[in-house]
Amino acid sequence: MTSITGLGSGLDINGIVSALVSAEKTPKQNQIDKLSKATTSKITALGSLKSAISDFQTALSSLNKPESFQGRSVSSSKTDVLTATGTPKAGVGSYQVEVKQLAQGSKVALAAIPANGSEAATFGKGSLTVKVGDTELPAIEVDESNNTLAGLRDAINKAGKEQGVSATIVTDAQGARLVLSSSKMGDGHDIAVSVSGDDGSGSASLEDLAFTPSAAPSDPDVVDPPVPDDPKAPRMLSRARSAELSIDGLLVRSDSNTVEDAIEGVTLNLKSLTKAGEPLSVDVGLDTGGVKSNIKKFVDAYNKLMGVIKEQTVVTSVGEGKTPVTGALVGDATVRSLVSTMRNELVTTNGDGGVRVLADLGIMTKQDGTLELDSTKLDKAVSENFEDIASLFAGDNGLAARMTNKLKPYTDTGGVLELRNKALQGTLSSVDKQQEDLNRRISALQERLLKQFNAMDALVGNLQSTANSLTNQLASLPFANKS
Repeated sequence: MTSITGLGSGLDINGIVSALVSAEKTPKQNQIDKLSKATTSKITALGSLKSAISDFQTALSSLNKPESFQGRSVSSSKTDVLTATGTPKAGVGSYQVEVKQLAQGSKVALAAIPANGSEAATFGKGSLTVKVGDTELPAIEVDESNNTLAGLRDAINKAGKEQGVSATIVTDAQGARLVLSSSKMGDGHDIAVSVSGDDGSGSASLEDLAFTPSAAPSDPDVVDPPVPDDPKAPRMLSRARSAELSIDGLLVRSDSNTVEDAIEGVTLNLKSLTKAGEPLSVDVGLDTGGVKSNIKKFVDAYNKLMGVIKEQTVVTSVGEGKTPVTGALVGDATVRSLVSTMRNELVTTNGDGGVRVLADLGIMTKQDGTLELDSTKLDKAVSENFEDIASLFAGDNGLAARMTNKLKPYTDTGGVLELRNKALQGTLSSVDKQQEDLNRRISALQERLLKQFNAMDALVGNLQSTANSLTNQLASLPFANKS
């Protein structure tokens, strides 16, 4: 409501009303602001806590795998020739490996097809079948829709997609050729092409695309694959063959350059050949470095979670006589219960080997609740009790599973933190309602006070006008000038 300030009384009515309204509103407004700030801070803190717990649970999930603590380190003395990886099944030892031949797939160039003048060559109606070893691709029916090299290329690519057969067109001095490649490696997996039913309606014969692979020569000095006398004829560009290697003198053949079943638990990735009489070494050992890295990841993940908890529960002094800064969750029962639960699991023993508790690995709890890792003690524990470490962390009764189960009630849908958040959101809604009520009440108070003061101001103005009028009348009377 608009007011005219003090025309009658000379008072600052707006100033007086503002002061009275402020005096009425301030205590309740401070209460609302304080509650709103505290509630919002708790919601934010609980969100940070839930996120930190989820991150810790992710770290625990990766640790709840025996292979994380039973890994093998596998090294090759010539990584440009061979690389290797190992699983926990791999036995510790050293192997002498010679790579004599790499596996490869078949590749053939079909007969050169001359162009039909300025037009692309066409074939008559019939069928074409591509075969890789004993695997036969679906027959391709040749008609007006695909009776060119480009059409057959597309049809072969479609038919051979799942079998790893692809086709392209290469044009050399003799003409355009279909070049077929197969990703299927190993002896006997050569490409063959058969045709049937050419009706002679095209400019080129479909029979020209037929190809039968030659047998591999028994004489190692014979050039293979063979080169035909006729430069237009089809030819084998590369013969499908298996990889050959020897491991400690034992001959191994593989239809892939990734050899998985030669050494138990070890995968060999062949890249090139070794020189004759110069084998390389493949050494398999316990992956102590990986185990120590996983243990350190656990310590770091736990300390990160405890750091978030400390940030939300610490009381920080800011100087003498000043109110300390407190975390949003200081004294929170949920947080106290969470911390207590985790600490109990840290000291729980598991297994019957040389490593039964975290302290056996040199992991101790500091005064601030974080974990401290003694590297010297860890090195000794890993070297002396390598096989026992997995049972401490992994498995249904391992530390990772136990801590995960204890944390689930806090982070699951409908869990402790979600219910707390819903309750706090309800408080915020209540705060908004209180603010609306306060604003409405203060607005009504301000309007009422303005009306009252304006009425008083008008009354004072009327009285003042009456007084002035009486004064003037009295002053005009005859006896008013006798003195």
